Amino acid sequence: NKSKALPLKIIAIVSILITSMIGVCLPLVTRSIPALSPDRSLFVIVKAFAAGIILATGFMHVLPDSFDMLSSSCLKEHPWHKFPFTGFVAMLSAIVTMAIDSIATSLYSKKHNGGVVNPEGDQEMAVAGNHVHSHHHHGSLSTKDGLDGKKLLRYRVIAMVLELGIIVHSIVIGLSLGASSNTCTIKGLVAALCFHQMFEGMGLGGCILQAEYKFLKKAIMAFFFAVTTPFGIALGIALSTTYEENSPRALITVGLLNASSAGLLIYMALVDLLAADFMGDKLQGSVKL
Repeated sequence: NKSKALPLKIIAIVSILITSMIGVCLPLVTRSIPALSPDRSLFVIVKAFAAGIILATGFMHVLPDSFDMLSSSCLKEHPWHKFPFTGFVAMLSAIVTMAIDSIATSLYSKKHNGGVVNPEGDQEMAVAGNHVHSHHHHGSLSTKDGLDGKKLLRYRVIAMVLELGIIVHSIVIGLSLGASSNTCTIKGLVAALCFHQMFEGMGLGGCILQAEYKFLKKAIMAFFFAVTTPFGIALGIALSTTYEENSPRALITVGLLNASSAGLLIYMALVDLLAADFMGDKLQGSVKL
């Protein structure tokens, strides 16, 4: 029902925009609340929960969707039913993400290896062999606390790659919601997406906070995260006249995009968010946590 679906989509754009903004900005504005500063246990717990949401998005939401689309009876038997394209593309995507992650970290390190790391642009920091600062501090992480250069570079790469992965997946989800005319599907999706965007935003916001960017860069990254799903929905509405959900072209395009976004999200959630935290000093030092 196209006429009933349109107001729901408008509501979806507004509500998803607001919840995305709240999610991504929460970690950035809670800096003033001591209990939520990046060194405290609560921050670690919230970040781990948000990373779990990102992991579940990859495994439970995007990957099964891609399997459904690429094994659809609307697609030709050869090659789509002869070869597991979803698994293949997700695997390639995870490996490419790892390569980007590794190369970006190495380039960043080389660039800053002159011994000066200048995260906020206001203070030079020597990270020479005998001069690595300790970074076990209570309160907020700042350059004055001497967050060592290598860690800061990792946080920056993670924030960038995660942002990229989430943006691809948000546009695809928005597109499918915008192009749908099924009111039942839309109602369920709006509620799920609001919850989902909020926690995904908290995961990304936590990474942006740890990356110690200047205000402008933080604002740009938060803005792009918040507007991608609404942009996808608007694009879906515009294309809904020509977009056929079950046309082979749409199934192949969205199926392959979903598979690549699943590989990226799963890699990021497991390796850069969960493993990094659970193998880090803080969690290793506390069995209870």
